[in-house]
Amino acid sequence: MPELPDLSSRNPDWWRQAVVYQVYPRSFADADGDGLGDLRGVTERLNHLAALGVDALWLSPFYPSELADGGYDVADHRDVDPRLGTLDDFDAMAAEAHRMGLKVIVDIVPNHTSHLHPWFQEALREGPGSAARDRYVFRDGRGQHGELPPTDWQSVFGGSAWRRVADGQWYLHLFAAEQPDLNWGHDEVRVDFRTTLRFWSDRGVDGFRVDVAHALAKDLGEPLRDVGGVGATGEEALDRVPPGSHPYYDRDEVHEIYRDWRRVLDAYTPPRTAVAEAWVPGARRALYARPDELGQAFNFEYLQACWNADELRAVVTDSLATARTAGASATWVLSNHDVVRHASRLSLPPGTDDNAWLLSGGRAPAVAADAGVRRGRAATLLMLALPGAAYLYQGEELGLPEVADLPFEVLQDPVWEQTGHVRKGRDGCRVPLPWTTTGPSYGFGAAGAWLPQPSSFASYAVAAQNGVDGSTLELYRTALRLRRKLQEGEELTWAEGTPPGVLAFARSGNWRCVTNLSDAPVPLPPGEVLLSSIPLDGDGQLGPDTTVWLA
Repeated sequence: MPELPDLSSRNPDWWRQAVVYQVYPRSFADADGDGLGDLRGVTERLNHLAALGVDALWLSPFYPSELADGGYDVADHRDVDPRLGTLDDFDAMAAEAHRMGLKVIVDIVPNHTSHLHPWFQEALREGPGSAARDRYVFRDGRGQHGELPPTDWQSVFGGSAWRRVADGQWYLHLFAAEQPDLNWGHDEVRVDFRTTLRFWSDRGVDGFRVDVAHALAKDLGEPLRDVGGVGATGEEALDRVPPGSHPYYDRDEVHEIYRDWRRVLDAYTPPRTAVAEAWVPGARRALYARPDELGQAFNFEYLQACWNADELRAVVTDSLATARTAGASATWVLSNHDVVRHASRLSLPPGTDDNAWLLSGGRAPAVAADAGVRRGRAATLLMLALPGAAYLYQGEELGLPEVADLPFEVLQDPVWEQTGHVRKGRDGCRVPLPWTTTGPSYGFGAAGAWLPQPSSFASYAVAAQNGVDGSTLELYRTALRLRRKLQEGEELTWAEGTPPGVLAFARSGNWRCVTNLSDAPVPLPPGEVLLSSIPLDGDGQLGPDTTVWLA
């Protein structure tokens, strides 16, 4: 095994320029052969992460859940789903990760619970006006007999954000109906999540990824306000109201919650880290990343940017400035459990609707696998050269494409049913990983996998790429090893006078990154080539969709 990363806990700022690997536990590795990934599977494959050279792993939810939303419907925030293991299994996994020098980050899901959570079941039993109902958002309906939802608020997954219960009241669910929203104006809710933060921090967790961080605070004063027709899902309407005043997204009061959390996290040595998933404009995102709040926030503008030099330069410049304003480091991400994998997404023609492409089974338009891998590799080297923290999604180190042709009958994402089969959902990026070139699930487990893997996965498997010069896996390993040696400071200097379609910048220590995003070769700048996303021809040219690191 390569030299293990040096991640001394004596450095409280380890997170500022860390490389964090997202593990979606149900799709990572299956140790017990039931077709569902589990914590023992994660433990058994930690050597892969150590060899890759990442600094930390981030675990998507592994809590008790009926999987109405892939584990984000949590029935108990302080336990492990029995299908995924036990608390002892979690402790063993965390201990082994720390032995290897890897930090451990876990998801925390504070906006909602599962409808199976004891609190919600109590609220249903106790009825209208009860103290139990006040932990959630229950309201009487509109109309002559309360038959209409209290507001026009729409679920992110489609349809009304309100569900009526047997006694006639309605409860709020900004996501699936099985995910009732908590009332963060209630003291018991705040106390319970402080307890949850301490529970996992006491078990050695190094940080938290905060799900839907921008939605906790809501204006629940009567009468509740409609959002107003188009944009009633919320995020689309943020630019139509004064900042901080939307009824349930990105309200100014949410920052009181995170300042309270920071006091809990700072009570540990070293302080526990946190990163916000906040789908808000950059200037507002900076608020979540302030030192007295979560400290870092995901940069989704970068993920959403087209493969275009001018657009990417603007996004990078703005993102670095936003992070600097907050006193945080920038974050960069290309793929995660909610979006089309970037090896496929970046190769789609500009303006392509991702959902329409998924509904076509990835055939309209068709994406050449080799072209997707080439552009994905170039995008990765560009991202890893940027100052700040990089978040990788499991399988991208193998060059995995989106599985766009999953049959409709195997889909698990609630988006598919809740939108009336209009949106295909996120299953295509959650297909279990291939570890070997053969077997019923390509080494994921002893039996099949909970989502079918295409036969093409055999050629992407870890075993097919391990030690193979030029493979995507070896490119990631080399890039992360070099990045650790080269990374200094949190600044970059843009090169001027570059050819059209070329992005070039210098980092501290005379390290440069050059990416050709055009469709024609350009002259290769002078300097020693440290790494290239694909082998260079030796003709002094940098081909299209290629990134090089130069000394």
